[in-house]
Amino acid sequence: MSTPGSSGVLPSTHALLAEADRGFAASTARLCDFLRIPSVSTDPAFDAETRRCAEWLVTELRGLGFEAEAAKTIGQPMVVAHHPGVGPDAAKRPRVLYYGHYDVQPADPLELWKSPPFEPVIVEGPRGKRVVARGAVDDKGQVMGIVEALRAWHAVAGGPPCPVTLMIEGEEESGSKSLEPFMHEAKSRLAADVCIVSDTGMWDITTPAITTRLRGLVYMEVTVHGPTRDLHSGMYGGAVPNPINVLARILSELHDGERRVTIPGFYDGVSELPPATKAQWESLGFSDAEFLGDIGLGEGFGERGRSTLERTWSRPTCDVNGIFGGYTGKGAKTVIAAHATAKVSFRLVSRQDPARIAKSFEEFVRSRLPAGCRAEFESHGANSAIEVSESSRYLAAANQGLHDVFGKAPLLIGTGGSIPAVGSIQRILGMDSLLVGFGLDDDCVHSPNEKFELECYRNAIRSHAAILGELAKLQR
Repeated sequence: MSTPGSSGVLPSTHALLAEADRGFAASTARLCDFLRIPSVSTDPAFDAETRRCAEWLVTELRGLGFEAEAAKTIGQPMVVAHHPGVGPDAAKRPRVLYYGHYDVQPADPLELWKSPPFEPVIVEGPRGKRVVARGAVDDKGQVMGIVEALRAWHAVAGGPPCPVTLMIEGEEESGSKSLEPFMHEAKSRLAADVCIVSDTGMWDITTPAITTRLRGLVYMEVTVHGPTRDLHSGMYGGAVPNPINVLARILSELHDGERRVTIPGFYDGVSELPPATKAQWESLGFSDAEFLGDIGLGEGFGERGRSTLERTWSRPTCDVNGIFGGYTGKGAKTVIAAHATAKVSFRLVSRQDPARIAKSFEEFVRSRLPAGCRAEFESHGANSAIEVSESSRYLAAANQGLHDVFGKAPLLIGTGGSIPAVGSIQRILGMDSLLVGFGLDDDCVHSPNEKFELECYRNAIRSHAAILGELAKLQR
């Protein structure tokens, strides 16, 4: 068989998938080795293990012909690896950057795990075998899907068919404080034409999906200050502004009767769904009853005239995530608090500007304060929404690769959550990301007994191998 190393001819998808299947037992064993390392980035007690996890990944990538290192950052190491690609045409093909993370959430509460969280076990489930361990799907299993796909290319062709760089961070679960500084510092080393992120999910175990819409986030904390100290409500009630009352009234004005956000300019940049996308979503057979029944609700709530999928995938939102002030202990204490605080998050879509939304929220609050009160604001993060053009040639390549593996086209879906790294990659490195994930809704992400279906892991390997082959058919 000709390989890129000898003639520039790409190996067949069939050969790559056959290699991935041949080595799947060993791929599963390596995933279990990866999962045994308790790389909990939020707890300093696990710092040494987190660094060991980075070095383990570096060793694996070097074994596949990559130049790899656990680069120093202001926090946990950043695993960076690069391969120039094999064959005379490699440099003419798109450069691909892969992003993921090797750190995991804490395993607490330990008593709810059926097996030790860092002793992976393979168990039988309703849909076949699954691996159970902390990090199984978020994100070690998905990272290993990429690594093992590169292993298949190494075995069949001597290496990837185009330039490939990996950036696997160790702080995603603890705020990614090192990510943006590192990207600024290593911008030239991370240069690529497209980024592939595998930290999302499928529609179901037999239906692949590409997330083309990822909501952004603005998270603000607002504190309304009134009197200089807490006051007796009998002596002062009715004669002074009560910060809790003031804040509650302002928050109640954030939505109108149609449940739309009332902040001036909030919907600037928000576009309607393309008809074809809306039609596809309507054909998915999404069940409100199943989605809501699991959380004890009977009907949806939100912006009127929108479906649940529209509300969560393509529409912006405003939610109060916490509110506190005054006396919150048991029993009664008749007090007018000096301060009241609320945590407010905005999920953004399309071309909404996070900085403008934050400023408009501040103006919204300040314009409603009575005399004697002032507001103080603290930002807890902001990132833009991501929307990949459905005419993107890289998206078309990913579509074809997934079709080759699953025998059907992937669904183009949205997600209500945010992945700040994707916004950072676009803003700092100047490239779009393809979010191709293999998790399922019942994988218990961040919960006890986290799992990854082995069928999903196998298809992650096969899919990444096939997608890379499709991307290599393009010219830069």
